[in-house]
Amino acid sequence: MKKTLLMTLAALGTMTATAYAGTVTVNGSTTVLPAMQQVTESFMAAHPDVTVTISGSGSGNGIKALRDKMTDIAMSSRDLKSKEVKDFESHGMKTTRYTVAHDAIIPVVHNNNAVKGLTMAQLRDVFAGKIKNWKEVGGADRPIVVVGRDSSSGTFESWQELVMGKTRVSPRAQLQSSSGGVVQAVASNENAIGYIGIGYMDKQTKALEVDGKVASMQSAKDRTWPIARDLYLFTVTESADAKKLLDYALSAEGQKFVEKSGFVPVN
Repeated sequence: MKKTLLMTLAALGTMTATAYAGTVTVNGSTTVLPAMQQVTESFMAAHPDVTVTISGSGSGNGIKALRDKMTDIAMSSRDLKSKEVKDFESHGMKTTRYTVAHDAIIPVVHNNNAVKGLTMAQLRDVFAGKIKNWKEVGGADRPIVVVGRDSSSGTFESWQELVMGKTRVSPRAQLQSSSGGVVQAVASNENAIGYIGIGYMDKQTKALEVDGKVASMQSAKDRTWPIARDLYLFTVTESADAKKLLDYALSAEGQKFVEKSGFVPVN
């Protein structure tokens, strides 16, 4: 009888722990994704009662998922557009923005490309399709293959704002759905040029200087890099567990993982 009672209590304890286990969903920017993956892994190790589901679908899709109440936290590599703010307001929702990291968008080429850098004007003309051959900017006599991001990407929006201005990217650009896709496309084509966040820089591609400046964590932080930006997390109504995750991401401990993933911590 006593043994049966103890087993029942143990079972009830397990059921209670399961019943009160929390869940948090995070969705959005593939640029922010690597940093938040490391943050959430450490967070769940410290909070075994909370399960975090994280996925990268692009900044625009993450923001839409937040509006549709399909995610608790939206990752974005750009700020909200005015039409998105109005969209939230029309649904009786108000967003809260958190800056989770600083970033530098870096133009990258194949490792065999002899070109070391471009001016902002050259960069804009390359992506607009006005400069079509590497020999026009000091490289080999080879056609330039432009690799960009799709329009749901916050990195695409930032590139358009900071580099292209009112000039549109060439319709012949090969569009990728993620920063990782850009890395692979450029690494496999000696004629290609693309752009990625600093957290995606590795030995697979070569970073170009812009206006004689070199991209680094410091130049992203002090904004001397001409294509610098902030990375964000957005929420509407925060559950207790979502607030715990946000607080952890912005804490000194969480920011260590932001830096470890290659981005510039905010504190």
